[in-house]
Amino acid sequence: MVTAIIMLSVEKKHINQVAEKLASIEGLAEVYSVSGPYDIAAIARVQSNDAISDLVTQQLAQIDYIIKTETMLAFKAYSKDDLEGMFSVGV
Repeated sequence: MVTAIIMLSVEKKHINQVAEKLASIEGLAEVYSVSGPYDIAAIARVQSNDAISDLVTQQLAQIDYIIKTETMLAFKAYSKDDLEGMFSVGV
């Protein structure tokens, strides 16, 4: 499984419309409106790097009002459960 975080800049008056469209795309597990330099953050979970490539360069490229994207591949997940396991002594 490949996880990527995709940050999107969107025309301001169309943020909700774009976010709803993103939420309906297979492979995008979560979509958030966010503060800061970007308007939307989307979490992609797909089977391969080729699937990320298709998602960003084909599917997202067809959505109107997206100005810019930045895609970051995730290397390792650190959940609360993982961290507790690393530091527990065991019984």
